[in-house]
Amino acid sequence: MKPKTRNNPPELLSPAGDWKRMEMAVTYGADAVYLAGEDFGMRAFAGNFPPEQLRRGVEYCHGRGVAVYVTCNTMARNEEISRLPPFLELLEQAGADAVITADLGVFRLAQRHAPHVRLHMSTQAGVSNYHSARMWHELGASRVILARELSLEEVREIRVRTPEELELEVFVHGAMCVSYSGRCVLSNYMTGRDAQRGACAQPCRYRYALMEEKRPGEYFPVEEDGKGAYIFSSRDMCMIEHIPELLDAGVHALKIEGRAKSPYYAAVTTNAYRHALDAACQGNPLDSIWIQEVEKVSHRHYSTGFFFGPPGQYTADSRYIRRWQVVAQVIRCEKDGTALLSLYNQFGAGDAVELVGPGLAPVSFAAPKMEDMDGLPLTRPKQPQMRFYMKLPCPAPPLSLLRVPVDEKRRVCHDGHD
Repeated sequence: MKPKTRNNPPELLSPAGDWKRMEMAVTYGADAVYLAGEDFGMRAFAGNFPPEQLRRGVEYCHGRGVAVYVTCNTMARNEEISRLPPFLELLEQAGADAVITADLGVFRLAQRHAPHVRLHMSTQAGVSNYHSARMWHELGASRVILARELSLEEVREIRVRTPEELELEVFVHGAMCVSYSGRCVLSNYMTGRDAQRGACAQPCRYRYALMEEKRPGEYFPVEEDGKGAYIFSSRDMCMIEHIPELLDAGVHALKIEGRAKSPYYAAVTTNAYRHALDAACQGNPLDSIWIQEVEKVSHRHYSTGFFFGPPGQYTADSRYIRRWQVVAQVIRCEKDGTALLSLYNQFGAGDAVELVGPGLAPVSFAAPKMEDMDGLPLTRPKQPQMRFYMKLPCPAPPLSLLRVPVDEKRRVCHDGHD
């Protein structure tokens, strides 16, 4: 298959854990989003989409030229099977572009009850070789989402050895799992929350210690080379500097993980990878500003996944790196930069802030004095969701954000924004 080019670029696929995250992903440049209904998705604690909202979500995305893929990739149990046909029929009626499945039985039900919805095989299916990819294609899948444990050379070989019309999708950014393709039962045993039904408690991130049976209450640290006790803690993936290699491998879609992450995460990662993908398709070097952008969302220490060899673990701790906080969102903005904003977290006149918006490179400036809705001077808005006016350094479209650097220990968030 020919490598993806400017005239045939890969699709940028972003997470949409709820309506707000979907809106951010679409506005900030996604070609497609993936989301879930109230059942059968691998992120049970994301907001997800009730039936009527799912229909409206598909309509919203299609009206903006964005495809919608619906996850149906949990491992269904007997008692759930009767609920699958109505859900799949809902996807057919709503006009979803694809359903993401991992279970062969669900796959067959989707063919029967949603015959016009394309079938994508989830990474949960663990497709790690060309023969498996071919088999799913022969059964009717239009795309396979490859296992995250593959090297770039293995991806390249799968592309060469599979039919050209079979689409290959790979993850390029987000959380990694310590288990192969996320198939873990540790959460089930320790908390009763089933990882294969979207309810993983992430016990791989816990801090563990040893206790000897004759000395109850005495805990001894579990250490790895003296560096720490988080021996299961996997790094996050970040491939933003390697988009040209992925294009050369012939993949069809680049996927950002994070349906349970914040709207800010969906916006900033989509914006950064949109610019990275466009630059690669045009044969231009990547501006370092977009590499810096993915450092400004909540994340664990980064690696390039398994694309260039084992990523290694980060054993010192399992904390997220959170160095930036959203303080306000643009509701509307005039040509002279005068904007109506909604407050998320406190900040004040004179503070160093950054403006980031759809298609915009971030702009740093000192916050000027503001005005409340009555036109009275305001130096520090305080009530979450209150509206106020501020002069921005340039015009910014709706859903643009203001953020500030923060001391992680003092970080406070409202409305799900980092």
